[in-house]
Amino acid sequence: MSEEQKPWGRNPAPPPEQPAAPAQPAAPAWLGMAVVAALVLFLLALHHANPDALRTRDDWFSLTYRLGLVVLICAGGFRALQGPLSQHLRHAAAWLLIIAILALGYAYRDAFTDAGRRLQLAFSRGDPVATGEHQLAIPRDESGAFVVVARVNGQPVRFLVDTGATDTVLTPDDARRLGIDVDEMTFDRQAETANGPGFGAPWTAERFEVGGIRLRDFPVTVNKTPMSASLLGLSFLDRLESFEARRQTLTLRWRDEAG
Repeated sequence: MSEEQKPWGRNPAPPPEQPAAPAQPAAPAWLGMAVVAALVLFLLALHHANPDALRTRDDWFSLTYRLGLVVLICAGGFRALQGPLSQHLRHAAAWLLIIAILALGYAYRDAFTDAGRRLQLAFSRGDPVATGEHQLAIPRDESGAFVVVARVNGQPVRFLVDTGATDTVLTPDDARRLGIDVDEMTFDRQAETANGPGFGAPWTAERFEVGGIRLRDFPVTVNKTPMSASLLGLSFLDRLESFEARRQTLTLRWRDEAG
């Protein structure tokens, strides 16, 4: 028996051709354009009938949200004519979830902003936190004091807020770090302190900044004897519109001319 006559030597018969799946009819392009045109005409008519309907940012957001939802539904309907329905339903559900998350974030934007500020305060190491227009918050530190980092002529200096101090006072070490020749100063300004009479020398900072509060030619006193910290006294606080200590936060508010 020849090789060609053996059953196992024969080439297998080719599989029968499968009929091609019928093509899904595509949605006509003019249909989508017609929907968009109708939507634009509807908005123009709505604005003409009620021109005051879109005054605030919330009005515009509400309109954008609803338009996005309509466009999403229309797009899903067109795509459903061109492919498996289950796949497009999953896509539509994913987009609806994204839109819902964005809408939720916008609705609670003030709460999220407040939470961010609280987080800043919790991890602040003396840097003031802006909590509003012309408003700063300073957190209480572990010792129970309010400590803030100010910039004196562009250099950072850590100050202890002291409402009992008349002047804003620099320690000799902070003064030297700012480039002041402390040894050549005349300490003829006497002040009463908790430890008895103290002596200081006047000095003027060209720029004194606490957060957004910016002062020019601000007078300070350089203390003669060493101190544990520089003091931010009433000479600064009295220039503000108000300052208020409540619980763990000192709030500073100032006018335009003070900052």
